[in-house]
Amino acid sequence: MSLWLSWLTGMMQTMATRRGRPAAATALLTAALVSLVPAIPDLNAQTAEMFKARLSPVPINISMMSTIAGSGSLTATLQGKQLTIQGSFEGLRSPATTAQIRRGPKGIRGPVIPNFELAVTKAEKGTVSGTLELTPDQIADLRNGRWYLQIQSERAPDGNLWGWLLK
Repeated sequence: MSLWLSWLTGMMQTMATRRGRPAAATALLTAALVSLVPAIPDLNAQTAEMFKARLSPVPINISMMSTIAGSGSLTATLQGKQLTIQGSFEGLRSPATTAQIRRGPKGIRGPVIPNFELAVTKAEKGTVSGTLELTPDQIADLRNGRWYLQIQSERAPDGNLWGWLLK
């Protein structure tokens, strides 16, 4: 963008000089260009990508019905390599203990993605949040719907709520 502006300024100065009024014309053209710069969008700016997840109970059997319950939602914003997660949950049957990002096809449990710390309210109702720095492979997995968030609780240490991050 700055190369284009430099070229345009140079061309206008050349035209103004040829007409015999270099100082006044150059000042007028420069002021006009400067006033237009804020209107020109930054071509290098990255647009944010939004993802959402609906948190629901993990698959359960009859014996787990007394320990697993709840619901929630979250949003995740990918800006460059940075993913910001914010969400809330409620209705757990015991206090939340941890929240993890995991990798797996939709509806199938997968492994924890290491080294991602998420903050979670240690209660039956609360929030989950965090900001993560992603690698190109992790960004590809996120965009392809292979990431989900899982909340564990005291009475459900192997998972209480989960939800896939989808566009």
